[in-house]
Amino acid sequence: MKRLGERGSGRPEPPPELSVYRDRTIALLRRYLRMSLATGKMPNLLGRGEQFFRARVTAYKLHSFEDVVIFVHDMERCLERLDPRSQQVIARVVLEEYSYDEAAPLLGISRRTLARAIPVALDSLTEILLEARLMEPFGFHPARQEPRCQLPPRAA
Repeated sequence: MKRLGERGSGRPEPPPELSVYRDRTIALLRRYLRMSLATGKMPNLLGRGEQFFRARVTAYKLHSFEDVVIFVHDMERCLERLDPRSQQVIARVVLEEYSYDEAAPLLGISRRTLARAIPVALDSLTEILLEARLMEPFGFHPARQEPRCQLPPRAA
């Protein structure tokens, strides 16, 4: 039986340097939630992708409907690559905004286990988002296609 936080895909744990991306990953997840709701679709992690329509759409400005649909689809594909436990942890804590104390019993784990699982789940998702190019690494400048900050060569 796998423990919470272990990756089910056989991939190694994400590198610790991905921790600097956690806030960006959370922001991207919340954007995904808003855009999913704006399209009238419940995010897969929350409702198995079932359709529902609200009386009022979110106030978030959308560039084009096609852009939103593509972004939501791409995010869903990335989230599907996570192991089921990481998906559950992200759904409860990030998307549904449960506190650790509220989410732990719903997931059937201790608060401490949940506190250890959240960073692992976020870092795993960050790794996937970087691979899928839905998130750019720090120091990347698209116009130059190279890191922004490069050290000058050392003098001999």
